Amino acid sequence: MTVRHSYDVVAARYAAELGDELAGKPLDRALLDALAELADGPVLDVGCGPGHVAGYLAGRVPVVGVDLSPQMCAHASVPVCAGDMTALPFRSHSVSALVCLYAVIHLDAAERTAAYAEFARVLRPGGHALIAFHVRDAETQAGEEKTLTQWWGNEVELTFRFLDPDAETRALAEAGLTVTARLDRAPDPRVEHPSDRCYLLARAASASGNGS
Repeated sequence: MTVRHSYDVVAARYAAELGDELAGKPLDRALLDALAELADGPVLDVGCGPGHVAGYLAGRVPVVGVDLSPQMCAHASVPVCAGDMTALPFRSHSVSALVCLYAVIHLDAAERTAAYAEFARVLRPGGHALIAFHVRDAETQAGEEKTLTQWWGNEVELTFRFLDPDAETRALAEAGLTVTARLDRAPDPRVEHPSDRCYLLARAASASGNGS
C-alpha cells in the first residue's frame, strides 16, 4: 500500500477533521502571515492535503497547491494538482515562496534530498521556503520513525519520520537553501498530535549567488 493510496482512503475524514485546524494554531497562522509578507509572487503549498493552508494563504497572496493524493486535492477550494514533491510539476524559478507543513516526514533521507532540490529548483532567486516537521513525541525520538496501519477505521501504511532539525538544516543547505530562521515549539494536545515541532525558514540563493 502506498502513501498516495493511504491518504486517498482517509481524504474525506481528514478534510472534515483537520480542514479547520489553523483556527486553533495562532503560531502557525503567524508564520504563514510572515511567509505571505515575504512573497512577491505566487506561493506553492507542497503536500497541501485538502488545501486548508493554501486556502488561508489565498486571502493574502496568489497560491497553488500540490499533493500526492488526488482524493485530497478533490477537497481543496483553491487551485491544486496531484504531484510528487520529489518531481514537482512546476517550472523552474516559477514561485516566490513555498510552504511544506508536515509532508517531508513521509520521505526517507534520499527522498528528502530530492524534494529539497526540487524546492530550490522551483523557487525564484531569493525566494523563501517554510518547512515544518515533527521532532519527537513520548515514544519516538528524532531520527526514529513509527508506522501507522489503521487510521479512522481504514487500513493504511504510513511511516511518520521524526526529524533532527540540524540534519535537515544541512540537507537544505546542500540543496542550495540557507536556513534564515528556526522555531521550535511544544505541542498543544488540544488541537494536534502531542509532538515537539520545528519550523525552518530557508532562502534560495539570490541571482548573484550569495543569498543576500
